Amino acid sequence: MAVTNPGIARGVLNRVRCSVVVPSDPTLNITAPNMGRQMARLQFEGQLVNQIPTATGLVNSPEPYAICSITIALLRTQPVAAAWLAVIQNNSNIKNVTIHSDTSQFPEISLQDVVVSRIDPGPFDATNPDVQIVLKGAMPVNNNLWSYA
Repeated sequence: MAVTNPGIARGVLNRVRCSVVVPSDPTLNITAPNMGRQMARLQFEGQLVNQIPTATGLVNSPEPYAICSITIALLRTQPVAAAWLAVIQNNSNIKNVTIHSDTSQFPEISLQDVVVSRIDPGPFDATNPDVQIVLKGAMPVNNNLWSYA
C-alpha cells in the first residue's frame, strides 16, 4: 500500500527565543544575545518513576519532582556574566528559574529550589568567550500523586 506525504509542517526553530529568566532578580535574566553558540540546555536527571522489583513483577513509585540542570553558555563579554559571578560570591541559592526553548511549540519550563551548581569561566586566552553556568533545581512531575494523599 502506497503512502503519500502528509505534508506536515515541521515548524521552525528560532534561537533568539531561548532565554533563562530569574523572577526574583531580573538583572540575572539571560537572553539570546548574551549567550554563546551552545545557548542553554535543560537536562532531566534520574528517574521519573522508580520501579521496585518484587517476586513476580514491579511496584511503581513515582517521584513528585525531577531534578533538572540548565547549562548555559553565557558570554563573558557581557555585564550579566559579572552579575552571575557576584551571585555565587554572595549566595548561590537563586530560588526559581524559567527556561524558554527555541520554539513556541515547546512550553516554558519552571524550576524551583534552584542553585548555581557550577560555574566555569573558561580560558582567558581570547579564544572562547563562554562562561559555562550550571543551574540545578526541581521540576514538579507526576502531579496526580497529590490526589492520593
